[in-house]
Amino acid sequence: MQSSLVEILGLLAGCLTTLSFLPQVWLVWKKRSAGDISLGMYLLMCSGVAMWLAYGVLIHSRPVVLANGLTLLLSSAVLVMKLIFDWQRRPACTADPS
Repeated sequence: MQSSLVEILGLLAGCLTTLSFLPQVWLVWKKRSAGDISLGMYLLMCSGVAMWLAYGVLIHSRPVVLANGLTLLLSSAVLVMKLIFDWQRRPACTADPS
């Protein structure tokens, strides 16, 4: 397969997997809630995607860098919103006088 077709395939695959995060970002933002989202999953996801991004930079792969750069941005947005919205919804501390 020609290298340009391989790069196009990589770009298309990256676009689809990256765009798959948009509905989640939108839903969390719209509801201002991320209670049903796993913190552990998003911590692992962001870490893994950051490593893929570093790998793409090291091997000079435009599709890997673009897809993972955007995916890191979107998945980090969900992670940050989860942390903020969960913190805002935490129960207030009440002092026990006893």
